[in-house]
Amino acid sequence: MAGAIVSPTPLLKDELDIVIPTIRNLDFLEMWRPFFQPYHLIIVQDGDPSKTIKVPEGFDYELYNRNDINRILGPKASCISFKDSACRCFGYMVSKKKYIYTIDDDCFVAKDPSGKDINALEQHIKNLLSPSTPFFFNTLYDPYTPGADFVRGYPFSLREGVPTAVSHGLWLNIPDYDAPTQLVKPLERNTRYVDAVMTIPKGTLFPMCGMNLAFDRELIGPAMYFGLMGDGQPIGRYDDMWAGWCTKVICDHLGLGVKTGLPYIYHSKASNPFVNLKKEYNGIFWQEECIPFFQNVTLPKDSTTVQKCYLELANQVRDKLGKVDGYFVKLADAMVTWIEAWEELNSPPSAAIPNGKAN
Repeated sequence: MAGAIVSPTPLLKDELDIVIPTIRNLDFLEMWRPFFQPYHLIIVQDGDPSKTIKVPEGFDYELYNRNDINRILGPKASCISFKDSACRCFGYMVSKKKYIYTIDDDCFVAKDPSGKDINALEQHIKNLLSPSTPFFFNTLYDPYTPGADFVRGYPFSLREGVPTAVSHGLWLNIPDYDAPTQLVKPLERNTRYVDAVMTIPKGTLFPMCGMNLAFDRELIGPAMYFGLMGDGQPIGRYDDMWAGWCTKVICDHLGLGVKTGLPYIYHSKASNPFVNLKKEYNGIFWQEECIPFFQNVTLPKDSTTVQKCYLELANQVRDKLGKVDGYFVKLADAMVTWIEAWEELNSPPSAAIPNGKAN
């Protein structure tokens, strides 16, 4: 029909999965429908596997509960956290797509200063598809953004940039605070919209939040393990922090980039600070040991893949952080189990042997 409006094909429609951890019905997807409906969803149900989770009609999704995780991974399911949003990393493992976007179920569509709905997924994709500049800071932030460029004095030899492995988005309304900060600033809200994306420099760690995060699964997926947290563990709410520290060290070693800034989502609900304090209590002390560990960790030159880097990290966690608390020995073992499970589910299919015989 002449004059008909043809909707453009969504970016990376067949190359990206959206991973959502949840314990409740996913009514929040109605708000995201214009942006998420073309994509495949992987829903990881936490908590009671007998509970039925309702998903709005019209979405293409697969849903895994704890029984599925145990069935698929067998004994290796021990590395997937229970009763903690860290269970989401099971979705990363079973995905077959190149890219992952993960979002929490209390995150809604934010509006930019003009009042327009923000397509967070589209911005993440733009971040991942443009290079990063971890080796030299550009004072105009992301030089690949339309209207920006490299400033005077920026080395021409570094202007090609490196592949972007991680896109870390931000949040309006409820800030991502720890429990002590929540308790002293209960009414604080983030209303500040900063129209900027920047590459986090090499050698610099950052607190990674998992509620609005995208990454290149092929480049960095095996390092996106959200640790052993929640039920039966002496720590919670450090799952994304752990993944962020490990991922950043490995990205620095392999010459990959991490971006932070846009896009914003609207974080609707503050979790209970007293419950959070109980979960975070050990982590508040342990992070003072963990952060110097990651700041000083070095990976050998022969660690040329994410898996090799991660197993080397696991060894160093066991040797050095194991002295801080026995939990880190358990965590290091879980890191190894995670890589073994990842390899099992993501190993390339064996080449067919003619006539069933090897030469």
